[in-house]
Amino acid sequence: MNKKTRMVDYKKELESAAKSMILIHDPQILIKMIARMIVQKVGVMHTGILLYNKAKNTYVFTVSRGAVGLKVPAGLARMDTDNPLIRFFTERYDKKIFGSEGVLEAKRISLELKNKKHKPAILTLLNKVSYQLEMFEAVACVPSFFRDDLLGILLLGEKKDKSRFKDDELNFFTALASDVAMAIRNAQLFAELEEELAKRKSLFIHTTIAMAAAIDAKDHYTHGHISRVTNYSLAIAQKLKKYKRIDDNFMENLHIASLLHDIGKIGTPERILNKSSELTIGERKVIQEHPLTGVTILQSIKELSEAIPGIKYHHERYDGKGYPEGLKGKEIPLVASIIAVADTFDAMTTDRPYRKALSKEQAVSELKRCSGAQFDPEIIKAAQEVLVE
Repeated sequence: MNKKTRMVDYKKELESAAKSMILIHDPQILIKMIARMIVQKVGVMHTGILLYNKAKNTYVFTVSRGAVGLKVPAGLARMDTDNPLIRFFTERYDKKIFGSEGVLEAKRISLELKNKKHKPAILTLLNKVSYQLEMFEAVACVPSFFRDDLLGILLLGEKKDKSRFKDDELNFFTALASDVAMAIRNAQLFAELEEELAKRKSLFIHTTIAMAAAIDAKDHYTHGHISRVTNYSLAIAQKLKKYKRIDDNFMENLHIASLLHDIGKIGTPERILNKSSELTIGERKVIQEHPLTGVTILQSIKELSEAIPGIKYHHERYDGKGYPEGLKGKEIPLVASIIAVADTFDAMTTDRPYRKALSKEQAVSELKRCSGAQFDPEIIKAAQEVLVE
């Protein structure tokens, strides 16, 4: 294979690698892919990558690929920012000494150590850098910069055929390092964003649970109702996956909606909520306002826009005789229909001052009796499989 053909091959490999890197958002997977590709395509005995750990302000030997006896265990080697090899690149000694940036070869360092024009401090640094490369049995290394930040260093063992790296290979490493830096930074930003979103989501869920607990505490006769309804709702939805397309987003919105389905009761007088006798028609109308009161409380929170239908419509009936809008059949959002079944089941299986709780078997029988009238038959089918377990 002639040199021109090899150049074209490396250009194709670079393009292919760049396309693959764009799709990878995990820095660990990304650098493993790069190390594996270099060993396979360039034919080096081994390769490794030192990657900057921002939290610890150090460079960690993150991945190693190649011959078993030459690989360095991941995480074993660390280099602080004052390490000679790190300083060589962060303080741009490559440019000061060689007049250019890119691949640093051990043989080139050996030649420079014989250059009597260098100051003693430079020679000392070069000696230390040479020693660092020997420690890793590396014949060359390539810095990977994002703007002025050194994100990592690629360490290269000698080639399997013992020959020196050719110009096209050195050019490939330099171009690859630039692409890798951009990809690693993008992957790190993506990971940081995911971590921040996870923190916010956790805070949001805990805040939601706290709000639900406040509602629960207000109604003396339904203590624990909200957590039970939430558990029943999620269990029913899991079973419904056999019949319907239910994704993680739906489950998350169901979780939130079931936790907050009674938040509107914050606006309901406690004398009505805790009344030991049956409610009057007027009191029942006040209670029936709680779904819309809940919407009023939550509608300004944009993160709840997909959960609010479950809160607003969990008292609608399949036959259209529910409230607040008298929706019928499949007009009722699925999230609300699930909560309606879970809510009713928990009400029937909980003691009240004016009646004793039904057994789970009795409550499920009642749900089946009301299937197609009060409740969606598909949801009852799923519910009867999980509510008596």
